[in-house]
Amino acid sequence: MSINNSLPTILIVDDEESFIEALQVGLKREGFRIEVARDGAEALAVFDAVKPDAVLLDVMLPKVGGTDVCREIRKKSSVPIIMVSAKGSEIDTVVGLEVGADDYIVKPYRLRELVARLRAALRRGELSKSDGDLVGVGTVAIGAVSIDPEQHVVTIRGEVTKLPLKEFELLYMLMANAGRVMTRETLIDRVWGTDYFGDTKTLDVHIKRLRAKIEKEPADPQLVVTIRGLGYKYEKIGV
Repeated sequence: MSINNSLPTILIVDDEESFIEALQVGLKREGFRIEVARDGAEALAVFDAVKPDAVLLDVMLPKVGGTDVCREIRKKSSVPIIMVSAKGSEIDTVVGLEVGADDYIVKPYRLRELVARLRAALRRGELSKSDGDLVGVGTVAIGAVSIDPEQHVVTIRGEVTKLPLKEFELLYMLMANAGRVMTRETLIDRVWGTDYFGDTKTLDVHIKRLRAKIEKEPADPQLVVTIRGLGYKYEKIGV
């Protein structure tokens, strides 16, 4: 964990004072250390200075928008990011996930739900630091794609490609079970954890992002195929 002994540090990025004050009281009571940024530019500076354990990031921010903040953080860190949207529209949540957020939550929400999501995200983050179930499993190679979980390296048609953590874990889970249908529920449980509170839209967005990187024609996927009504399958014969 970060500074201040063993208390996990949460960076709250929001410009609504009443919201910030309520969260500071509630989250401190739940055992979190709180840092606050009130606009996107400040968020990036505080992130670098504090190195928080998780980020609660509002979509609508002054100076630099929440999605841009998320994108910048993802360039240098796999820290859990939960996007917050007051709109609750599908486009907000999808865009947030596409730029690398781990989860999203819509205002207004109950503190209990937020705390549960934060703790789940922190647990997943701790597992990821030690590579979780992927340690010692060795490289998986199918066709033009190979993935090495110990080195955290993906090679696609001879070129090393950097993947965000969740995309990496999802690709490994699919490739390690090539030829088998992986249900949506199984993939969510294995990649996001059994205590994940979000919906399956998160999985769909990550699959879309993954296809954009590994498929020759993402609109006509040949590697990660959809099995309608069930889930996804990685074809044994790579393309």
